[in-house]
Amino acid sequence: MEELIECCDILHVCTPPFTHESIAVAILKQDKDVIIEKPFTGYFGDGSKDFNGDNFSREVGLKHVMASIKRMLEAEKASKGSIMYAENWIYAPAVQKEREIIEKTGAQILWIQGQQSHSGSHSLDYGQWRLSGGGSLMGKGCHPLSAAIYFKHVEGKTANGKPIRPSTISARTHTITRMTGYKIDGYLNGTYHDVEDYANIHVVFEDGTIADIVASELMHGGVKNMVEVHANNHRTICNIIPNNAMQTYNPVDENFRDIYVVEKTGTKQGWSNISPDEGWFNGYQHEMDAFYRSSAYGDPIESNSALAADVIATIYAAYLSVERKGVEVSVYAECD
Repeated sequence: MEELIECCDILHVCTPPFTHESIAVAILKQDKDVIIEKPFTGYFGDGSKDFNGDNFSREVGLKHVMASIKRMLEAEKASKGSIMYAENWIYAPAVQKEREIIEKTGAQILWIQGQQSHSGSHSLDYGQWRLSGGGSLMGKGCHPLSAAIYFKHVEGKTANGKPIRPSTISARTHTITRMTGYKIDGYLNGTYHDVEDYANIHVVFEDGTIADIVASELMHGGVKNMVEVHANNHRTICNIIPNNAMQTYNPVDENFRDIYVVEKTGTKQGWSNISPDEGWFNGYQHEMDAFYRSSAYGDPIESNSALAADVIATIYAAYLSVERKGVEVSVYAECD
């Protein structure tokens, strides 16, 4: 790996998440830029073969994550390289347009709603905490949460040069598809061993404003990727998926057998919000272009290590709130 790092200008870490910290630190030590896929870092158990995500101490998990974040940020500070957090939602065209609106109007964001939900992951690894670091909140909720925190960062930096950060969080999660009474019908994936399949979190920012985020594996009809901003001077709904850029009616499912419609849809029959370029709407091309421009020309990094740290710290503080039956938890003070 050392030789690989040495011969590259920038490296993209797409490895299993429990390796993110060690690889990122190694890259930064060689003064190279590093793109880190989500999750930024996490807690993946104590290494024992009988580890179970249902019953470990969430306080231990949060402290582990905060220590990992600290090591990664310190490595970046000591390096000529930079961390680029691969959160595609930040570079989705709708999200970047809302950034422009916030900056140019001097908006104060009062509250934010966000959601990512669909019918569940096909990956068996996704359902195991030791491999995924969490369930719906980690795998799906991270996206709308990132957008919400990003918008507050933008607002704060526009107003006084300092991001507005998450302060406290209260949360609940559930394991609906693991209930003894759950009726398996085959339309929703239900292969979750020791992670949640539904999460609802309430974030309070430093300035007293709020965000509510939902994530689940319990939704039919494709993916729901959205974030809605309620500001003092405007309201914006960012429908990343689905959106009505293209709508198609198909009377017979078989007609569209070889045609891609949209992610996670259960049928191609009837009306579909067909996506002519799903990656573009999701921000993937824009994300990579922005990262390479940052590395080559020094352009500002919108999805940076400060955002990554706030997102992952908030998620694990949320898991601690869940353990405490929804009690409000301080995102950072718990580990001070």
